[in-house]
Amino acid sequence: MTATANDLDWWRDAVVYQVYIRSFADGNGDGTGDVAGLRSKLDHLARLGVDAIWINPWYPSPLADGGYDVADYRAINPSFGDTAEAEALLREAHDRGIRVLLDIVPNHHSDEHAWFRAALAAAPGSPERERYIFRDGRGPNGEEPPNNWESMFGGPAWTRVDDGQWYLHLFDVRQPDVNWDAQEIREDFETTLRFWFDRGVDGFRVDVANSMIKEPGLPDLVEGVNDEQDGNHPYLDRDGVHDVFRSWRAIADSYHPPRVFVAEAWVPDAERLARYLRPDELQTAFSFNFLRAAWLAPDLRDNISEALAENAAVGAPATWVLSNHDVARHVSRLARKPETGRGYTVDDIIDLPADLDTGIRRARAATLLMLALPGTAYLYQGEEFGLPEVEDIPEELLDDPTWERSGHTRRGRDGCRVPLPWAADEPSFGFSARSRSAGAALAAPAWLPQPDVFAAHAADRMESDPDSILHLYRDALAIRRAHPALGGDASDGELSWQDSPEGTLAFAREPGFTALVNVSSSPVSLPEDAEILLVSAPLTANGSLPADTTVWLRTG
Repeated sequence: MTATANDLDWWRDAVVYQVYIRSFADGNGDGTGDVAGLRSKLDHLARLGVDAIWINPWYPSPLADGGYDVADYRAINPSFGDTAEAEALLREAHDRGIRVLLDIVPNHHSDEHAWFRAALAAAPGSPERERYIFRDGRGPNGEEPPNNWESMFGGPAWTRVDDGQWYLHLFDVRQPDVNWDAQEIREDFETTLRFWFDRGVDGFRVDVANSMIKEPGLPDLVEGVNDEQDGNHPYLDRDGVHDVFRSWRAIADSYHPPRVFVAEAWVPDAERLARYLRPDELQTAFSFNFLRAAWLAPDLRDNISEALAENAAVGAPATWVLSNHDVARHVSRLARKPETGRGYTVDDIIDLPADLDTGIRRARAATLLMLALPGTAYLYQGEEFGLPEVEDIPEELLDDPTWERSGHTRRGRDGCRVPLPWAADEPSFGFSARSRSAGAALAAPAWLPQPDVFAAHAADRMESDPDSILHLYRDALAIRRAHPALGGDASDGELSWQDSPEGTLAFAREPGFTALVNVSSSPVSLPEDAEILLVSAPLTANGSLPADTTVWLRTG
């Protein structure tokens, strides 16, 4: 892909499609998604109209946490393919005008990483252990953890090894935190960036970008003192992360065209999140407050306005997302009443009554809202098929470490990671390519079970229905790319809120574009003399905008 002066800032208005590779498409028939499967679906992504893909970790890993336990950052998991296939994917994606972002996991390694194995074999105080966070325990014989920190997945954040020391793992026990005070760690991650940039990768999504740096002394968490991420939390959103990202940005800017980053930083305060986006740090960061907003006009407007204002202050575009591999799919979240609050995991919503027809309707409306906003938008695989969360995976098949670490009280994230349906009448809904064995066409079952309802959402069914959500996505992305108010230089510009009926949102972008979102329970009239560009659901018989519907208008 040859860069020009006009596309060096492509990321400011990009639509990026997230590929959870294990569940996207299986090219060899073993029931697990892989690079070959992704290559086979590049035409689907090109026709959808996305500008880039972000691939979740595809590195060698024991998959204790879905690949976020990385054993080698500069290779490909043999279950997914090899480096030659990855390089072929990069060429083929670039040939279609699709850029490629990878995932980098800087907070922790896998316990199968060669450095951690060396640390376990070495003595306390050794250079090998300095790459991680080993500490002596508390209590007369060191039998108590060094502090009171809890794992994000449940249970203590410390595990004791045979010689009596403890190591820190803010996530799963098989994900030891690395020590960012060790120069070797900093240099090794910089080597990884260059390894993939040299092969043509266009950028990285940075996993848990706000949790890498720990307070010296590793003090206990104190209720009432460490409740906020305000720079004083002992391991979240500490100022030291910004030095790391300045060094990474310098590396990214040394390439032509410059490489880019997007931060996963669950920092609730928009002003503190914007610090990650200062001109010499990362280019973009997910605006998760938008994802968590209730389906209520005031909540949506407040979150949008706050994100735009704080990002504008540092010259960065906002980055919008409705679903990803860590949250319940937004069809199922929006199927619940908005006043139930801001829960975004399956465990937050599973006991609440759901109306999936309403969820689909609101999801279509929310998508047009998101794609009309200034900045970058991320799509999660399968949302173009209207997939719901799978909320009834049998307990014995749950794979997310959250299930075990929480003592079987939290189901975790498997329900949004179920393999995609590509063909309604094929085994595994066409997820797995057929392999030949004993003269018969066979394919292994998908690694997570797919529900029967997936048949109605399969890509081939969506393709044949002109009113499907797949066609809505294609139409929206085509208009977004072509309309002068939505693409190019206007992408991260201003919007102006317009007066509109209670329970609705209306905003204009110049030249000549207005979006009207009806979040209320009653139809509302459209502006006079406006031309409809796209609507998320049919208008009423008298031409009004129904409840839970968004319309794009050409105005002026």
